Amino acid sequence: MFGFFKNIMGSSVSDEAIKEAVKNGAVLLDVRTPEEFKTGSVKGAKNIPLQIIQSKMASLDKNATLVVFCRSGNRSGMAKSILEANGFKNVINAGGLSDIKSILEG
Repeated sequence: MFGFFKNIMGSSVSDEAIKEAVKNGAVLLDVRTPEEFKTGSVKGAKNIPLQIIQSKMASLDKNATLVVFCRSGNRSGMAKSILEANGFKNVINAGGLSDIKSILEG
């Protein structure tokens, strides 16, 4: 079921591929607001809200694999598009927080 939502939100990457990317050092990027992030996220995730992602891109490695997620997958889809438009090659939209938690913890 999670795969269905990821396909809608701009990711055709399998759950196993996301697990493997994280295992291999991908950066987990939570693009929700700081307030949302404070309520809980995925262990090791970096919080860069969608609203300021363009101004924070310099802090990210363009060659690293980035796994982006938000509350539902909508903002992470937008973040993926913005990052790719700015030269990031390895961006995975993992969908919503519950999706990435299920993938990594389930």
